[in-house]
Amino acid sequence: MFKNISLRRKEELQGFVFILPWIFGFIVFTAGPMLFSLYASFTNYDVTSRIDFIGVANYSRLFTLDQLFWTSIYNTVYYVLLSVPLNTVFGVLLAVLLNQGIPGMRVFRTVYYLPSVLSGVAVYFLWMQLLSPSSGLINILLGFVGIQGPAWLFDPDWTKPALILMNLWGVGGGMLLYLANLQGISPALYEAAQIDGASALQRFRTITIPMITPVIFFNLVTGLIGAFQVFQEAYVMSPDKGGPMNSLLFYNLYMWKQAFEQFNMGYAAAMAWLLFAVVMVITMLNLKLAKRWVYYEGGDN
Repeated sequence: MFKNISLRRKEELQGFVFILPWIFGFIVFTAGPMLFSLYASFTNYDVTSRIDFIGVANYSRLFTLDQLFWTSIYNTVYYVLLSVPLNTVFGVLLAVLLNQGIPGMRVFRTVYYLPSVLSGVAVYFLWMQLLSPSSGLINILLGFVGIQGPAWLFDPDWTKPALILMNLWGVGGGMLLYLANLQGISPALYEAAQIDGASALQRFRTITIPMITPVIFFNLVTGLIGAFQVFQEAYVMSPDKGGPMNSLLFYNLYMWKQAFEQFNMGYAAAMAWLLFAVVMVITMLNLKLAKRWVYYEGGDN
């Protein structure tokens, strides 16, 4: 097959043959469904009947007629604005604490990282027990210090804080990345700053934070993308899949209900593409702003 062509072209063709299975899988299982969902977002499609093209009616309905759409946006933005910064701050502080050279530190590192490798659904059921208003461990501990614990998952004012609290339990994944970055910082930088009279807080602000900004940026981008797609927590932990008074009706959960409970596939596809556009814009904005605060030792920023 390759006898009459040059060695360079033969290698290119052989490489193309090797990646053909991936190209086929990408077109059939990724690009194809994405293009179909884009078309479906402009249609009245309920799976069981034919597809009727309706233009931008689905998008118009989202912004003008669907109040639950705005409720889901509020719940999701609330979750994103609190969970992502808190995870970042706690991850950095925990990594700094676990970077100290004291006996038994490896045990503490293992203990703090362990929750991040546990199964999601099992963790949700565990936290449902911990957050029980009457018999949950958290309210029992609060009672010991004279605080009346809230109803958590049964009180619309506390459902989202409860999920954010649960999310902080798995901060060990980000902590591990910060810790690895911290251990790569040269001790000479801290020694020089200490000789110049810099306090511990000043060393943290002028050396530690700038040196770990690439990892902070990475966790910020991935954390934002993940937080906008919050779904499992509300699906598993609220009996009616939305919480009391729709307080846990996150965007992805509402999209799922439209698609698989009400079979409004075209409407759900419009929601999916709107979410894709929002996340894409936020990610590009983060990449643009990163030049102002992310420090790379190679001098790129």
